[in-house]
Amino acid sequence: MTLAAERPQLPFTRPNLLELAPFYEVLRREAPIAPVTTPAGDPAWLATRFTEVRDLLGDKRFGRSHPDPENAAKISFAAVQDGPSGDYESEAAEHGRMRRLLTPAFSAKRMRRLSGHVQELVDGYVDRMLADHDASGGGTVDLHAHLAFPLPVAVICTLLGVPEADGDYFRDLSDRMATYSGQDAHDALAEFGRYMAGLAEGKRAEPGEDVITDLVRAQSEDEDFGYPEMVRLCVGLLFAGHETTVNRIGLGMLFLMTHREQWEALAADPDGRIDAVVEEIMRLGAPGDLGLLRYAHEDVEMGGVTIARGDAVIISINAANRDETVFSDAEGFDPDRTERGHVGFGHGPHFCIGASLARTELRAVFVTLARRLPQLRLAVGLDDLDVRTDHITGGVRSLPAAW
Repeated sequence: MTLAAERPQLPFTRPNLLELAPFYEVLRREAPIAPVTTPAGDPAWLATRFTEVRDLLGDKRFGRSHPDPENAAKISFAAVQDGPSGDYESEAAEHGRMRRLLTPAFSAKRMRRLSGHVQELVDGYVDRMLADHDASGGGTVDLHAHLAFPLPVAVICTLLGVPEADGDYFRDLSDRMATYSGQDAHDALAEFGRYMAGLAEGKRAEPGEDVITDLVRAQSEDEDFGYPEMVRLCVGLLFAGHETTVNRIGLGMLFLMTHREQWEALAADPDGRIDAVVEEIMRLGAPGDLGLLRYAHEDVEMGGVTIARGDAVIISINAANRDETVFSDAEGFDPDRTERGHVGFGHGPHFCIGASLARTELRAVFVTLARRLPQLRLAVGLDDLDVRTDHITGGVRSLPAAW
């Protein structure tokens, strides 16, 4: 196969923040699991078709750990998802413990109780944004700085028990460790670990009603739950708990602002349309240009190829959610589509534990903006946005808006 000889290098160039590289459509059709070269220069497989992506997400023959981690392919030089993580022998047990510990805190029932607090936060941020807009004489405002960034930070801080005043500090660490910057990214990850260890020790001395306290208590009571593992879990929760939702708010606003008829329909019926809008944002929103990293724990035949034990596989959620054999007009932003079942939150045992939290935040943001600012519009073109192209999760640094 020509692709096997060429091994195209990731990431593929995309036209803009809302579209994927056209090459993904070719791969879905001709080579749903294709050999590629990672940004770090190592060989890997890239899965792009919905069927194979969903199968890989639920296949226990693949994991985040590697049977020989010193010789594992690297995906990038960022410190987030750069290579294998966890212990090969105990990965399944560690994952099971993590789900048991965290499921109660992130349950749909807990999120419903949290929804009132989320709405209060959103109202407060929008109030301040309106005040700043009036004070500036009706100029543009930055939706990213006023709402998309501070809301997920405040919510995850409340849930985990992290001081909200530290938001700028851990945001800077998050940016650095997810940037393709080599040593500085790993230095930031180490500093983030020290910061979370300090918070954990504070909870040990003065427990609270939060997730970090729960994890500290569990680590004290379970000799198999190591201290480094607990700290890594805390770092991962804080990073993922705000980074992914920040991006989805930004992408959601861009889709709605560039599909004016959908924004107007939401403004006309916020409660009736919001769930469908959120699911379409989760399907079509494509933060980052890579995907989830897994390693084969045994030889696997899939998609017409043999994935050998130890091979790296990059699972493109972005490409799978635009598979035209599953979703009609797959590239179109259409909340009224009849097809459901996207993999924006993953699938199987690794289905995103924060899905209910993300949906709660997205509903509150878009319903509130649609009600209070129906004339909201993007103040710059897509090509003029400040996009984080050097960052593993992508997204924008600002989102200028007006009304």
